[in-house]
Amino acid sequence: REVLGGQWERRLAEMMSFLRRRLEGDFTIDDFGFDAELTERLLLAMLRPLAEKWFRIEVRGIENIPAEGGALVVSNHSGTVPVDALMTICTVHDETGRFLRPLGADLVFRLPVVAGMARRLGATLACQADAERMLTSGELVGVWPEGFKGIGKPFTERYKLQRFGRGGFVSAALRTGVPIVPLSVVGAEEIYPIVGNLPSLARLLNLPYIPITPFFPLLGPLGLVPLPSKWLLEFGEPIRTDEFDEAEAEDPMLVFNLTDQVRESIQQTLFSL
Repeated sequence: REVLGGQWERRLAEMMSFLRRRLEGDFTIDDFGFDAELTERLLLAMLRPLAEKWFRIEVRGIENIPAEGGALVVSNHSGTVPVDALMTICTVHDETGRFLRPLGADLVFRLPVVAGMARRLGATLACQADAERMLTSGELVGVWPEGFKGIGKPFTERYKLQRFGRGGFVSAALRTGVPIVPLSVVGAEEIYPIVGNLPSLARLLNLPYIPITPFFPLLGPLGLVPLPSKWLLEFGEPIRTDEFDEAEAEDPMLVFNLTDQVRESIQQTLFSL
């Protein structure tokens, strides 16, 4: 009763039924390996207290997320580890009821156990083919174009966007005609402030970086606890791509200009916030 509340009998029965069905293999996954039930009952249930109580996330502009159909959410990336992506997934689902399907880096899918769980929880490889397939099927897709350059930058560079790559996400949006929704996240930069790096050790371990923060590795495992910063997520006005022909996705100048427009929109919002 203390743990589950006054409805403990019903909740316990639901939990046992869920576990029994999982053990019996009575569940469905999509073509990408996404397990909606596992995501909602496990991942989101674990992340929600962190989003609501620890980071106290405030959301603005959620009405810019389409209620249905394909759309591409493009966000800044920060925080040393990709906690911002997880918090965005949780927030979008709680506010709209839609699952945000993240495009993940190669490293995620090279790690044992993590790769399989990432697939089950909705992630797929950050490549144009997978992005276009999901957008065409009407999914809400999330991308963080700064990649490791964004989450691994020093604290002195906080809220300064890194390079957005070659604009592959814009090409995918142009080919599928879906809107691009810029997302600006404030607060994630402060959870693990990077004051140093160990590049030689990172190269030895084939990692993009090994961070040094004011509390890690000095305090050991305790230094892995994120600082409880206040977060603000603002979804900007969608940038339409359906007015362009699919063939225009091959125009490098158009792709560059749209990429720069998305980046500038996020950067100016970060400055104002």
